[in-house]
Amino acid sequence: MTTYIKLAWRNLWRNKKRTLIAAASVFFAVILSLIMRSMQKGYYDYMIDSSVRLYTGHIQIHGKDFWEKRSLEESMLFDEAVMHKLKENKNIIQILPRLETYSLISFGIVSRVVQVTGINPDLENEVTKLKDKITDGSYLNENSKGILLAEGLAKLLNVNVGDSVVLYGQGFHGISAAAVIPVIGIVRFAIPEQNKSFTYLSLTFAQEHFSAFDRITSLSILLNDANEIESVKTFLKNFFDDSHEIMDWAELSPELVQSIQIDNASGIIMLGILYVVIAFGIFGTIVMMTAERVKEFGILISIGMKKWKLALVTTLETIFISFIGVTAGALVSIPILLYLVHHPIPLTGETADAILEWGFDPIIPFALYSGMYFAQIWTVFAIAILSAFYPINFIRRLKPSVALRG
Repeated sequence: MTTYIKLAWRNLWRNKKRTLIAAASVFFAVILSLIMRSMQKGYYDYMIDSSVRLYTGHIQIHGKDFWEKRSLEESMLFDEAVMHKLKENKNIIQILPRLETYSLISFGIVSRVVQVTGINPDLENEVTKLKDKITDGSYLNENSKGILLAEGLAKLLNVNVGDSVVLYGQGFHGISAAAVIPVIGIVRFAIPEQNKSFTYLSLTFAQEHFSAFDRITSLSILLNDANEIESVKTFLKNFFDDSHEIMDWAELSPELVQSIQIDNASGIIMLGILYVVIAFGIFGTIVMMTAERVKEFGILISIGMKKWKLALVTTLETIFISFIGVTAGALVSIPILLYLVHHPIPLTGETADAILEWGFDPIIPFALYSGMYFAQIWTVFAIAILSAFYPINFIRRLKPSVALRG
């Protein structure tokens, strides 16, 4: 066997140009497939991370029927000591208490139904960077008695910072919740629906306004590793009783999951098309190599070399070429992908505007996972190895008399 390996290796470098062309087809195939899959996975991760940070958290805890009814009657008592105990779990990095409900907001003769969210200003800003979205006025603090309005909502009401709006709704246990509240800040959101309907109060003021003292509607939990969601959910279910409901981001945002699944399916189809192109490129190179060596094969068979031995040598040559191409492609792709992961490609023009409308930055993010990385490498390597069946079949059917005539 050692003799055949040496013979195959020496055969490669008898015609360096041919070998390098064949290896280059595998090399570029590896790089292209890795970049394409990295871009797909990076964008999915980016969408999930943005949604988790802005809205749901990786996991959310709320009253058992709150997610279905969205009523303050399904709120739960809030104890900061519970937050400290939960943070003892090494996978939990932040917990956001929120009081969410709907109310009627009025200014002059204009009224709108809006979502009112009571937040801990400091904790919320750490995660969602809400303070950075202020376009006019100031941000909330723990003792604020004012309200933050989304920019689109402020325009609909024709309200400016310093004006006072009427907030009217139903509080805990059906108590009327009405107050005249000054506007202390305007917040700009990229998503149009959010920009026309969101308002924020400090958590303590929201609890007071809705007579929901010491109560919240949800605890949004962020993890340092999204892969630990199931273990943290198990921990939380053991911590809380049956009067609480624990849901992960996929359950809270099924529309996001569906959009990712649909896009991933189309991405796999596109990747399949790329693999077909790659397969034809590699196969064409192998066919070219085989056609160039017809006379050589005829001479070797004529002087007594068994066909199976010749087929073994050509298979080893294909394996060597594939290995060279895959290894080189893998090594070169590492710095390329690392650069793209840390320097996403910025988008401009109409594409950027369309992405901004969904609340995401206009960039093409990339990701780098070992599983994704090796999956693409092995796929391309398998395509190259399958191409080796062509010279094997060619040699099996080869007639020396015909081959010697070229």
